[in-house]
Amino acid sequence: MLASTVASVNEVLWGPAMLILLLGTGVYLSLGLRGMTLRAIPQAFRLLLGGFQGQGEGDISPFRALMTSLSATIGTGNIAGVATALTLGGPGALFWMWVTALFGMATKYAEGVRAVRYREQDDRGGFSGGPMYYIRNGLGSRYRWLATAFALFGGMAGFGLANTVQSNSVAQVLTDNVGVPWQLTAVVLTVLVGAVILGGIQRISAAAAALVPSMAVAYVVMALLVIVTNLDAVPGAFQTIFNAAFSGASAAGGFAGATVWAAIRFGVARGIFSNEAGLGSAPIAHAAAQTNEPVEQGMVAMLGTFIDTLVICTMTGLVIVITGVLDSGVSGASLTALAFSTAMPGGNWVVTVGVVLFAVTTMIGWSFYGERCVVYLWGTRAILPFRLLWIAAIPLGAATNMGVVWALADTLNALMAIPNLIALLLLSPVVFSLTRAYFNKRAEAVV
Repeated sequence: MLASTVASVNEVLWGPAMLILLLGTGVYLSLGLRGMTLRAIPQAFRLLLGGFQGQGEGDISPFRALMTSLSATIGTGNIAGVATALTLGGPGALFWMWVTALFGMATKYAEGVRAVRYREQDDRGGFSGGPMYYIRNGLGSRYRWLATAFALFGGMAGFGLANTVQSNSVAQVLTDNVGVPWQLTAVVLTVLVGAVILGGIQRISAAAAALVPSMAVAYVVMALLVIVTNLDAVPGAFQTIFNAAFSGASAAGGFAGATVWAAIRFGVARGIFSNEAGLGSAPIAHAAAQTNEPVEQGMVAMLGTFIDTLVICTMTGLVIVITGVLDSGVSGASLTALAFSTAMPGGNWVVTVGVVLFAVTTMIGWSFYGERCVVYLWGTRAILPFRLLWIAAIPLGAATNMGVVWALADTLNALMAIPNLIALLLLSPVVFSLTRAYFNKRAEAVV
């Protein structure tokens, strides 16, 4: 009964209206910024690589802020989510994931700008920001209820999508592929994640800065090995992706018009789930960056979408299409594992290790998001209880069937996105104004 009710609610919350709102917000912001987010990609990388220490007030460097954001964003969705999108929407879904990412960069940029512009310091000196703060401080007291709603849904959502579901994914993959008992997985995860998050944002960001670049590079390198060894199949793979995006050719065949919509629907939905542009989670991390320039942190923030979707998700999608396993009848992480094992001996270990590391970093990164939400609601006195509750939920996830929890997490994510998208649209003139002022100042400095 509960499962069917939640599924019905999600069909509405994640239906065409939500996807249009999410993608439409990115299109509107891209037009308002006159395509700046695409032109500024080289500058954003220069800022990132030159900003390890950070300049200005904040808790962590701009680099660590991005790594903390990516630690929560790069997860099982990059492995299982891409495979599911291609299974349900055909290879054309990957093209629509790219489209979503290109416009999503503007959304993530706007979130990063406002995160720094409207952040606050708590009574312990830590910096807090994100949708709840830019709703309250940017839109005024009339919208305080909207800020509270975001913080409430955000504080709860992490326990599903980023805690119990992730620990369950790790327990399953280790049991299935290595024979590790779930109880042992639960104990190890609880100790490791607990040791990190009890140290607060400094330890979380340090762990993210160490793990995220290495695991992302390792996964991309393994995927590139598959692509290079099958280089003659790459042009055909891109042709298949582009043709399927508009002709409706899907893994299962069928009516062309329906499969075109399937490619769009699942490509957009999985793209947004992967990079979280518009959900309002990433700006919580970027608000802690050591910077006094909102526009520069916005440019660093948008790289999260670029790296997550245009790089890592693309690698997964290309490996699946190139190896020709899309018609195998399997889906999710199993399909990605099949693709890698088809291309190289022991390739399934790439997916096994990837799922474990991606899931662990998601648990760590999202713990900070949830913590900042409860600080907004109840103050810093709620930090330790929240951290202990987060740690206690890890073994529960490893032992429990997560079907309903996955669905509830989807519901809470949608309820997070709605307040954030309203704020993104209403506060867009502030972002446009700050951006113009920043680039005008740079132009004058050059002259």
